[in-house]
Amino acid sequence: MLDKNKIKELNIFATKMRIETIRQIATRGFGHIGGAMSICDVLAVLYGDVMKIDPKNPKWDKRDWFICSKGHAGPAVYSALALKGFFPVEELKTLNQNGTNLPSHCDRTKTRGIDVTTGSLGQGLSVGTGVALGHRLDKKDNYTYVILGDGECEEGQVWEAVLYASQRKTSNLIAFVDYNRQQIDGYTKDINDLGDICQKFKDFGWYALSIDGSKVEEIENAIEKAKSQNEKPSVIVLNTKKGEGCSFAENTLNNHHINVSMEQGNEAIKILEKKLNTLMNN
Repeated sequence: MLDKNKIKELNIFATKMRIETIRQIATRGFGHIGGAMSICDVLAVLYGDVMKIDPKNPKWDKRDWFICSKGHAGPAVYSALALKGFFPVEELKTLNQNGTNLPSHCDRTKTRGIDVTTGSLGQGLSVGTGVALGHRLDKKDNYTYVILGDGECEEGQVWEAVLYASQRKTSNLIAFVDYNRQQIDGYTKDINDLGDICQKFKDFGWYALSIDGSKVEEIENAIEKAKSQNEKPSVIVLNTKKGEGCSFAENTLNNHHINVSMEQGNEAIKILEKKLNTLMNN
């Protein structure tokens, strides 16, 4: 259970992450803004409180592993890593530029702190299941965390991994579904309706919770509940808003990958900076 000071700290972290994510994409002129913004709160909880990490030693063998299966949300992950000290914040300006270490999709061979290369959707949970099983075989207590997109959950490989993780009782695996109800072509319900995704995971043998994915205290509590049981893999369905916190992307449908001008970016950042000042002074 988080106290008020920790909730404030994590909300500040999430807001800073959103500012840096918008700045990256505006500097490049285009990018995956919608799905990056909607995972900032869960990233704040993971990198700001829950995960065992060491920015000075990213390959520390006792670390928890993080896999952003929806690899196009990389800019949000890069913001978290930079703000935690894995690499200089100034490097964020090189997003998707020639010679960058920050490609548009997560790449473990380029970015300090990235554990698994992702971007070809549907594969991350399979890799995460393997990592979790490997830690179990090595008798390690590391956790593996995987973030899936809701559109990504239309991929068949996701459900093969769901079945197998349940069969092997990988209780050291915690997945999140960024349930913002939108994908590149529109609303998920109109393209390939997922129905009650939380119930689907339960039917496949997972411990499953559905929460408000924009509230850091709910995310933290859900993770604690997931860790309190040791018989099943866990999934936390994050009810989010695609583009959350970005004034020009929030509440719009076509916000998956868009052109972003510096003027748009700066206007959105000003709004977030006001929120940040309020958070820091209360």
